[in-house]
Amino acid sequence: MKIKVTIILSLILVIIGGTGVYFYLQKVPSTLPKEKYSSVGKDFISKKIASMSLEEKIGQMIFMDYRKTDYENGFFNDVETYQPGGFILFKENITSYQDVKNLNQRLQKLSKIPLFIGTDQEGGRVQRFAAMPDQSFTIIPSMERVGATNDPLIAKQIGTILGSELATVGINVDFAPVLDINSNLENTVIGDRSFGSTKELVTTMGTALAKGLKKVGVIPVYKHFPGHGDTVEDSHYSFANIYKTKEQLMDLELYPFKSVAHEDDAMIMVGHLSLPNILNDQTPATLSPTIIQILKEELGYDGVIISDALNMGALTNHYSEEEIIINAIKAGIDILLMPSSLSNTVATIKKAIDDGKIKESRIEESVYKILKLKNQYRILDEAKEKSLTEKEWTEHQEYINSLF
Repeated sequence: MKIKVTIILSLILVIIGGTGVYFYLQKVPSTLPKEKYSSVGKDFISKKIASMSLEEKIGQMIFMDYRKTDYENGFFNDVETYQPGGFILFKENITSYQDVKNLNQRLQKLSKIPLFIGTDQEGGRVQRFAAMPDQSFTIIPSMERVGATNDPLIAKQIGTILGSELATVGINVDFAPVLDINSNLENTVIGDRSFGSTKELVTTMGTALAKGLKKVGVIPVYKHFPGHGDTVEDSHYSFANIYKTKEQLMDLELYPFKSVAHEDDAMIMVGHLSLPNILNDQTPATLSPTIIQILKEELGYDGVIISDALNMGALTNHYSEEEIIINAIKAGIDILLMPSSLSNTVATIKKAIDDGKIKESRIEESVYKILKLKNQYRILDEAKEKSLTEKEWTEHQEYINSLF
């Protein structure tokens, strides 16, 4: 009731010339083209791949991190040499608004093919961007609180806020929304990061938030397939087990992912989740062709599949770096998130191709999907600077404060 009253009061404020928040959020134009692809289209992507070296193709499959600020100490040289496809920012990289903006611009100038630049900006306890000396990002409540409104319009507008603010510093990928269903009270890694405990609510609110991100040209990443909500263990540190059959997964955890499987303008992140009742062992989903085939074949997803971070304990405590990289690609992963070394990853994949463990056509399959998505969001075009007025920044936080 409190939320409904607040919304009504906010609308009244708009009508009488108050904050103008709703008016601003409704008028934000989409930065996506009306056509599905830019004018160069599919032929351009195929020709581009044909012109790329093997190292450049491999680079597109790597979404790297660098959790330091001494960028001149080899980092920029590595980016220029190995041409990764993406870069993810963490708090260590976020020293000031202008510094982040400058960093991202420098990275794009070093890249022959423009980068995916991403971060984890979910809201709640996972917000890499918050207050900085020269700009404060809107503080978004947990998705549990957003889900409690049961209002997809609110979720979409929050996605618009998140995306429009990230875009001003050159970020084009947000590792959100979480599509995990909070179905196990002993789960500590998801909890209030989830929109709620029912598949319908999580699906409705998650897809609405994603629409807001897309509206302003930021790619959403649905996570963590096949569902991290009913685990007790944390995959950051160990195997995280889901003790369910495939039929049980289809009925609950996979429901939100099935609902977004038709979307080719997003990514889906596969978590390092073990399904012993399906695989008869604890192989994480990221390394399992059987589990990823459920996503591709049974749910019908044909978009970009990105792994969760490859430096997490569920992998590194049980597999070598080479096993992780090769098995992830063979399983169907298109983008390797945060491998431990850019140069080692490229060398490992090249050797696997030379040894006949991976076919170059398998690499090209992923690169095609990656470039297709970049093309769809005009990332391959010359970057255009995006900005918000001081009034718009203020309106964002006022809108959130009016609801929560």
